[in-house]
Amino acid sequence: MIIDNVRLYRPNKDDDPEQVHHILVKGGTISEIRKGRSPEQGDHVYDADQRTIMTSMTDSHLHLLRYGLMKVELDLRGVHSWEELKREVRDYYPYMEEHDWIIGRGLEDDDFPDLDHPLTAKDLEEIHLHKPMFFMHRDGHECVVNETVLNKLKKEEDFLRMVPDQFIEKDENGGWNGRFKDTAVHYIKRHFRARPKDEAKKAIEAAIPYLLRYGITSIHTDDLNFIKDYSLLMESYQELEKEGKLPVDVFLHYYIFQKEDLDHFLDEFEVRTGDGSERVKVGSIKIFLDGTQRLHTAAMRMPYHDKPDTAGDLIYSQQELNDIVRLASENGMQVAMHALGDRATEQAIEALEQPAVDVDKLKHRIIHAQTLGPDLLDRMRKLKPYIEVQPSFLIDEYDEKAKWVGEELAPFCDAFGSLEKNKIPYTLSSDAPIGDLNPFVSVFAAVNRTDLNHQPEGGWVPSEKLTINQSFEAFTFTPRLLEFQEKSKGRLEEGYQADFVLIDSHPLQVDPNELHNIQVEEVWVKGKRVYAPEGVIS
Repeated sequence: MIIDNVRLYRPNKDDDPEQVHHILVKGGTISEIRKGRSPEQGDHVYDADQRTIMTSMTDSHLHLLRYGLMKVELDLRGVHSWEELKREVRDYYPYMEEHDWIIGRGLEDDDFPDLDHPLTAKDLEEIHLHKPMFFMHRDGHECVVNETVLNKLKKEEDFLRMVPDQFIEKDENGGWNGRFKDTAVHYIKRHFRARPKDEAKKAIEAAIPYLLRYGITSIHTDDLNFIKDYSLLMESYQELEKEGKLPVDVFLHYYIFQKEDLDHFLDEFEVRTGDGSERVKVGSIKIFLDGTQRLHTAAMRMPYHDKPDTAGDLIYSQQELNDIVRLASENGMQVAMHALGDRATEQAIEALEQPAVDVDKLKHRIIHAQTLGPDLLDRMRKLKPYIEVQPSFLIDEYDEKAKWVGEELAPFCDAFGSLEKNKIPYTLSSDAPIGDLNPFVSVFAAVNRTDLNHQPEGGWVPSEKLTINQSFEAFTFTPRLLEFQEKSKGRLEEGYQADFVLIDSHPLQVDPNELHNIQVEEVWVKGKRVYAPEGVIS
């Protein structure tokens, strides 16, 4: 196979954007890249019409099953009032079986004009469908349930034992009001809303075209809370692989609440990080160390500027986390820790600094690290954990940062440039469906540090901007290091797997303010076209 008449974009090379090349592909691998047009003709030569070719993207942090479920369940992201929500629910669930739940995702009820408070269990009783109801906030860190679910939870001994009290919201009388945060949300998803395999497969299939539309051919996904059993999760993806319906690489994280969950995984499964089938492999042990700044549950070293009575909370003691990280490391499991606040990031760093934890070998990760400081950057520079950042969050949150953490600490939020300057390895990722799945939107945000209306002018904390090449490197090659596949995937070079995309514009010839408008026109995996304008190609 020859891909002819292409212009190269490689973030690690200084290619002339106007120079055309042709690329020889043999056995799914790039065998040679040559300047100029191919002298050969025939069906094996594909004319790319001088479009730009680049390696396909890897999204190292998302929730694909949840993303797919939003395509087949009630999506509340466009609902802007309580009356509209009630109407949407009644229209979406006209007929229900005996044991059905009413599920909605993407809720943003903070500013409903016809309600002077966030929704509660009591409010949901107005819908009168007499079924369990579960509505999850867009960021995945908060939910509201109705009285039916509330009564179930109050009888759950494990829920009362495993969920810290600060994640259960109360009314003025101290009673549960139906709203839950962070660990409580994860518990409800896994123990009450776990999907059977057939539903999981349908949701995954529904999500795959969106990955390909944006040029993503490898994902690291945290799905366990939506299916409960890791074997079923692995089977769901691997059955799609066998059926020829999975054109992407998948790394499946194993989310744990406590050390006993890790013990269970190590006892029940022989596979470890990187093991699996050709396309579906074991990812990391996923751990939440704190919550989110929006809810003031991210663990900070100083009290919140807009809520000085709290600094958020750590979910584990340092000793508990040390034991988990050390045990995982000793058993060949990579660890990925959600740490959003600086206090949680500091806790993650301390756990990784243990002598028995080999960060260089296992490439342990810290997810988000949204608030840092000079001391944390210095420790990470020496330790070299992989930091997974989500630039698209800046689009909606940049003007909230100072309100949450104060003007003095705000410059250390989303400090992408500081990671680069300190040579701390990092990836760009989406955290979809919370963040925008489109990598070009994330690159836009990392390069410009503005919203899509180009505000604030000049970018928010412009010293933390990344270059275009740095941004794409963090979406293509660096994530492949986390997969231990950096010698065979993630580059547009001889000897690498022929996973690439054809895009309508060369990133270095586009106005940086228009990076988010770059369109993926074709996706190729192992030298075979799997996506074109007409959609997925079987």
